[in-house]
Amino acid sequence: MRSLSSVLPSRERQRQLTYLMELGLVGMLFIGIDRGNAGIVVNTAVALVVTQLPPILERDYEIPMDPRLTLWITTAVFLHAFGTVGLPGTTRTLYTQLGWWDHLTHALSASIVAGVGYATVRALHEHANGIHFPRRFVAVFILLFVLAFGVLWEILEFAIALSADAFGIDAVLTQYGLSDTMLDLVFNSIGGLIVALWGGAYLADVSGAIRDRLEARTE
Repeated sequence: MRSLSSVLPSRERQRQLTYLMELGLVGMLFIGIDRGNAGIVVNTAVALVVTQLPPILERDYEIPMDPRLTLWITTAVFLHAFGTVGLPGTTRTLYTQLGWWDHLTHALSASIVAGVGYATVRALHEHANGIHFPRRFVAVFILLFVLAFGVLWEILEFAIALSADAFGIDAVLTQYGLSDTMLDLVFNSIGGLIVALWGGAYLADVSGAIRDRLEARTE
């Protein structure tokens, strides 16, 4: 079975794809401003901020963020923002046009949250003497961590929708009902499960950098 690295584009191509998506986010931001659509503006602005986290983590905290990790993060926020804009010539967003778009973006976003949880737990496992996290425990922790974050996100969406309705403005995040919330949590779990199974192969350097920082603080 081929590894993911053999399927992905070259490192240079990954950097180019990341850069193109960042440019796309800037374009979507201007589209939102032109339309006067607060939802597009807020979602694309937040996405642009998130895309700057990898270089900040690498430059200021010496946490290695290779091109595939940066591409992974950028893809997740790009697809979410693109979903709020929609295809050219249409007035509906991809979230309302395509029922599976919301599930795709939830799974991708959840995988990033799971990646943060995995890297942190593995760093603690390697750093703290006398602490051993069995593989099954790590998998269960990641799933619970992702589900907890997903519940908080759904509460945030619900609160924003209520606030927007109370003030008579458009919500920047949308709630589609209880059944959609349950499906979101299912796809969050899928994203978390993927990281629990294969995260070790791609997050080892990040975990190692976090461990080194923890050890430097305790010396």
